[in-house]
This record gives sequence, C-alpha cells and structure tokens, in this order.
Amino acid sequence: MTRLTGLAFAALFTSGLAGSAARAEETLPDLLAIQLRAQGYACDKPLKAERDDKLSKPDNEAWTLTCSNATYRVTRVPDLAAKVEKVEDGKDK
Repeated sequence: MTRLTGLAFAALFTSGLAGSAARAEETLPDLLAIQLRAQGYACDKPLKAERDDKLSKPDNEAWTLTCSNATYRVTRVPDLAAKVEKVEDGKDK
C-alpha cells in the first residue's frame, strides 16, 4: 500500500476530485479516510470531516474525521505523514 503524503493529498484534492466547493466538501471525508488507511488506521465508512479551527495553523490543518467505526483527530502537515489520534467516546475535542 502506498503512503499518501501531504503533497499527494493536495494533488488529489486540487485535481478533478474537487471540481466545486460543494463537491470538495463531499469528498473531504473520503480523502482523509484514504490517508488514514494508508497509515494503517481503520475507517470503514467516512461520515463527516470537521475542521478544528483551534488546532489548525497555516500549513498545519487539524480535522476531526468521523467514521462508522471510530473518530479520529487528524493533523496534516505538507510533505509529512498525518498525525492521527483516535478520539475516545465521551471525551471532548
């Protein structure tokens, strides 16, 4: 399985997959799930992705990805593997 780096993620995101803002929102959970799976995390069905404005910085985006089987906090930095934390049920972000 190949690793999806920040640069590859950006290339996928800015290619034909993100034709419009509405379509980009629909595909973001899928793209984040692809990156998590490439790093060995299970995300059976991505349900939603929410940007965490408190943790996000320029060139360092933080997202909460909700999958059917788990919720993850994903921090993306260009050209590096994402930092991934599993969010436990009942705990606040």
